[in-house]
Amino acid sequence: MLDLSFVRDHVDVIRKMTEDRGVSIDLDAFQSFDGERRRLITEADELKARRNRASEDIGRRKKAGEDISGLAAEMKQTSQRIKQLDERIAELDERLRQFLLTVPNLPHTSVPVGHDARDNIEIRRWGNPPTFDFTPRPHWEVAEKAGILDLARATRIAGSRFALYCGLGARLERALANFFLDVHTREHGYTEFLPPFIVSTDSLTAVGQLPKFAEDMFHLEGTDWWMTPTAEVELTNLHRDETLDADQLPLRVCAWTSCFRSEAGAAGKDTRGIVRQHQFQKVEMYKFTLPDQSYAELESLVRDAEDLLQRLGLHHRVVELCTGDMGFASAKTYDIEVWLPSTGGFMEISSCSNCESFQARRAGIRYRPKSGGRSDYLHTLNGSGLAVGRTWVAIVENYQQADGSIVIPEVLRPYMGVARIPVPVGK
Repeated sequence: MLDLSFVRDHVDVIRKMTEDRGVSIDLDAFQSFDGERRRLITEADELKARRNRASEDIGRRKKAGEDISGLAAEMKQTSQRIKQLDERIAELDERLRQFLLTVPNLPHTSVPVGHDARDNIEIRRWGNPPTFDFTPRPHWEVAEKAGILDLARATRIAGSRFALYCGLGARLERALANFFLDVHTREHGYTEFLPPFIVSTDSLTAVGQLPKFAEDMFHLEGTDWWMTPTAEVELTNLHRDETLDADQLPLRVCAWTSCFRSEAGAAGKDTRGIVRQHQFQKVEMYKFTLPDQSYAELESLVRDAEDLLQRLGLHHRVVELCTGDMGFASAKTYDIEVWLPSTGGFMEISSCSNCESFQARRAGIRYRPKSGGRSDYLHTLNGSGLAVGRTWVAIVENYQQADGSIVIPEVLRPYMGVARIPVPVGK
């Protein structure tokens, strides 16, 4: 959430930001009801001051035995007007709060201006695509032949866009999550949490998921609960409405969770395989930092995610998102994309963002400066480290063999207990 006074004093900046992001916000309506609210507050304050003075005058007149009926009648009317004003101001306060919840974050000045993914900028690549002496197949064909993925039974159980991992496929999913968590906690300095997978409206609002993205999530009917779309929600709310000491920062935390998304706008996209699912597993990295540290911490966040891909030997690239492709709460975002042989292109596997004080303001998370003085909002960062299912896809495709088997990257073999996923006899 942006500060009200900043929005009020920088309407032209906000207008330019919405143009760069490709979003529509009625700033004229904001100026109208914000102006009305300020006028009514001024009127109410003046009437309350007048009523206070009149109360003292009435007290003196009573003691002196003077007639106070005229003044008392006037103050009754004043009190009624004050009540009307307070009710209207409360309505405008809520309208103002709801409006501010719909305003996206300001992009950092370094973010390239653009409309969509075509305007993103590639920063670097690592490794090379694997070479094959056969035509590489898509992950769903490789996995079904190897007996590690059964999409038909998943559909029977829950419907489309769900996965059923089988045997060594289930073990590979679990191995990846354990590998990610072990590296982050033992080497990258993160503290692991296992949070609830069901979250409240307040928690989603604090992060910026609500009210804007309600259609993208699963709501538990008749409750205040939602299925979590990302562990970013839970990790942000670890310190909601708290003030941390500057000496505690940066705080680096991570969590493995299942994530649930309705994919409301994904009709026709990635309908084959398990790239875009209603339920998927992800390890999330999250940081609470001092404002002057946050961009250095963003770069290290990206390196932490890349480190996992490099240990797995997966060719990937890092791209900087343009204004029109960034998330609602982000001030700057890097996407990490992994190579998929079946498409001859890259697929997003991690998104790393600095939200600056945007989420902290919504969630009420502050820090106390070391030198004392007033507390201020800290900065928050988040990144996938990594999306487990998409890494599973990348391994199946990049390490597939001509006979249909799948080689296991060396770093995963201690978790898997095997060096290769074979094709079952008879397939």
